[in-house]
Amino acid sequence: MCKACFVLQTSVVKMATWKTCLYVRGINQLTSFTRRQTLILYDCSQNQPSQIFLSKLLSTKAGHQTSTHGTLDKTENNVSTSTHNRCLKHNMPFNAMHHHTLSSNMKCLHGHPLLSTNINQSTRLGKTNFSLSTRSILESSPPSIQPYLRLIRFDKPIGTFLLYWPCTWSIGLAAQAGHLPSISTLAWFGIGAFLMRGAGCIINDMWDKDFDKKVARTKTRPLASGELTPFQALVFLGSQLSLALAVLLQFNTYSVILGAASMGLVICYPLAKRYTYWPQVLLGLTFNYGALLGWSAVQGSVDLASVLPLYVGCLAWTLVYDTIYAHQDKYDDMLIGVKSTALKLGDNTKPWLVGFSTVTIAGLSLSGFLCDQTWPFYLGVSAMTAHLAHQIMTVDLNNPDSCASKFRSNNQLGLMVFIGIVLGTLLKSDKTTEEKKRDLEMNS
Repeated sequence: MCKACFVLQTSVVKMATWKTCLYVRGINQLTSFTRRQTLILYDCSQNQPSQIFLSKLLSTKAGHQTSTHGTLDKTENNVSTSTHNRCLKHNMPFNAMHHHTLSSNMKCLHGHPLLSTNINQSTRLGKTNFSLSTRSILESSPPSIQPYLRLIRFDKPIGTFLLYWPCTWSIGLAAQAGHLPSISTLAWFGIGAFLMRGAGCIINDMWDKDFDKKVARTKTRPLASGELTPFQALVFLGSQLSLALAVLLQFNTYSVILGAASMGLVICYPLAKRYTYWPQVLLGLTFNYGALLGWSAVQGSVDLASVLPLYVGCLAWTLVYDTIYAHQDKYDDMLIGVKSTALKLGDNTKPWLVGFSTVTIAGLSLSGFLCDQTWPFYLGVSAMTAHLAHQIMTVDLNNPDSCASKFRSNNQLGLMVFIGIVLGTLLKSDKTTEEKKRDLEMNS
């Protein structure tokens, strides 16, 4: 039996014929299941999963709840010592593994807002609340389409935004002094970011479907759960890449060639976590490629002196938010053999995050200086500095919900910097650029 599974007494689920195993997230965590309002139970004799809704557990008699607590307490005391050894190997404190123990998380079964059995009044009356959120759109879509939308993380647009913001920063920096960036260019890059993020998710899930089956947060993904076949995913990937190519062809030839060269990074990134504890570096190179492409789409080529500091700064930013994100799955990753910066850095993560943030601020500041940016740009960078400092100080790296919240907050950070760049470019003077060109001509 897997060390991440614990034998429970049959009285927990009113089954008297066989024992069950409660699969918990990593090491005896119940948090992920309270969010889904579901306990995942495995029939050890048939190796088949079944779902028991927690609302049904809440309705069990007090006697059953008492026996559940007793069973969980016994289970917690029998955690394998090999878990302790794994913690030591990855420089993690053993007590961190018990941050959310089964016994303590049984409190989640009582009065948790996500486990309420009360039905919303509007639902009783047959009314539906109109919403344009991505989750609402997904849930209202035809059932045959929903697996494809979940495959590209349609209901989780944060990845698209994090891919898009470096593109907008580069487009804003490359824009003509005193002018707004091209709306059409921003729109095409927005569409491209959505398509390429979706394509990246498909490639990632095709590579990782066997790993995803072993992780509570990812086991319900369409490929891991068997809702879609690899062939269906491959066909859908082809459609995504075809549309992305159509978007890329809207730009100059230099940009088309530069954009096509990024596919090697997109394909290889999911493999990095198998071989190195620094897969976030490859993710940063991939996710921030738009910083190079945005400049070339506006200027016709890449000015490395101005863009390279931006690219490096964006890469360091990715190391910040994706290291925080990786801490959500560090226990699962450790058990299944997947590597990440979260496992590499362990208790020293926050000092490293400070270093990554410093590189981020330095890279953006240098790029802005070389592009003759004005005070609104530096105000935006200052806001970014404060935001990163707040993330690092307040994030609880042993709390998946805290990590997820801080990860998503980087969307606001990206917007703040973009606004600073746009306003800084508007205040730039064409005269400054012309004088700079004359000075270069005189020096040459």
